[in-house]
Amino acid sequence: MFTKKIIMLMLVFPLAAHAEIQEFKLDNGLKIVVQEDHRSPVVVSQVWYRAGSIDEVNGKTGVAHLLEHMMFKGTKAVKAGQFSRLIAAAGGKENAFTNRDYTCYFQQLEKSQLPLAMRLEADRMANLDLSKEEFSKEIKVVMEERRWRTEDKPQSMVSEQYQSTIFQVHPYGRPVVGWMNDLENMTVEDAREWYHKWYAPNNATLVVVGDVKAEDVYQLAKKYYGPIKARPLPERKPQIEPAQIGERRIIVKAPAELPYVLLGFHVPALQDPDKDWEPYALDILSSVLSGNGSARLNQNLVRQDRVAVDASAGYDSTQRGATSLFELDGTPSEGKTAADLEVALLGEIEKIKTLGVTEEELQRVKAQTIAADVYKRDSMFYQGMEIGQLETIGFSWRILKDYPAKLAAVTPEQVQQVAQKYLVKDNLTVATLDPQPIDPNDNKPKGKPHVH
Repeated sequence: MFTKKIIMLMLVFPLAAHAEIQEFKLDNGLKIVVQEDHRSPVVVSQVWYRAGSIDEVNGKTGVAHLLEHMMFKGTKAVKAGQFSRLIAAAGGKENAFTNRDYTCYFQQLEKSQLPLAMRLEADRMANLDLSKEEFSKEIKVVMEERRWRTEDKPQSMVSEQYQSTIFQVHPYGRPVVGWMNDLENMTVEDAREWYHKWYAPNNATLVVVGDVKAEDVYQLAKKYYGPIKARPLPERKPQIEPAQIGERRIIVKAPAELPYVLLGFHVPALQDPDKDWEPYALDILSSVLSGNGSARLNQNLVRQDRVAVDASAGYDSTQRGATSLFELDGTPSEGKTAADLEVALLGEIEKIKTLGVTEEELQRVKAQTIAADVYKRDSMFYQGMEIGQLETIGFSWRILKDYPAKLAAVTPEQVQQVAQKYLVKDNLTVATLDPQPIDPNDNKPKGKPHVH
């Protein structure tokens, strides 16, 4: 009874939370989505470009992320480094991130400072100064970031090799940071080409969340972004990963203290939010296995059987590629091997395929998943993230209000069906870290990644 009450509350709450969203479009194609949230005098402004590593070509991997770094290197009006200083002087925070599907730039400020954020962001959308001198400095920073994030971290090395094994055709198989050889041979012309190809108002979405009036935001956007001309965008070819036709395995040998195992299955991403049910069932399946401390992997493998120090499952239903991944990973306990943990992880999947999940377990997981989704929306930044991700991937922010109802509608039979259909051996890729001795004389400095 208690869980049903929670679900009903969660179904009502998001409708109220999203009542104040409005969208606009400028003549140059820039989409603007505004969510009014008047709880504190703060505003979050995010510009999302539909350009990520999925759009890169072989030989130029990492250029999307490299350009993200270059966007802080100045325009004719704003010198290198001044963007960040101006936002900080206004009491704000700013940064950016690059993903497989998009690149996002954001500022969080007191609401009266929104015109400053828009003026600076619009300026670099149209007038970025891509100098050879700044490029030659920044490419070294990106190469160091690659060393720090991937080459010096054994689990990251496993993840990178796994991605290029599970995706053999689709660009999701390439690392967002780029292959080192491509970074070593990248030129400022590569960065300019990327900027002129994708950084256009008709390939961007402006998301503003906070203590603002939607009409005022629209007028500001017209003032600052309106004069920027639209540009023809290149045709995007469909990129489909062929069906996997047999189990794949890789072993990565690297200096490390503990083994690690990562398992993945190809599963569908959301395509039609109204008709699809499998992505919502996969969402629930992920939470049954790993959504909280009482979920199956933690209860059975970590606490009860003690075969793992940690174990988790994950699934992302929304992305530009039609195929997503359902993944399980973990670190074996002392005295246990990666093979032991792999058997245990697959054993938990087999239990669900054979016995299913109970209605009580399902209701608890639904309530927790929906509650977590609602609590996240207390954050203005997260509200903007949800809207920006959906819009840039190709959905509408309007599907947010249906998400709790879609999860609540998932049945135990549907959870069992997606496990039986997709989590099969011929669709499995396994990556294992085989730890090698750590050199006690390795005094290589382990730097930190660059922060703009």
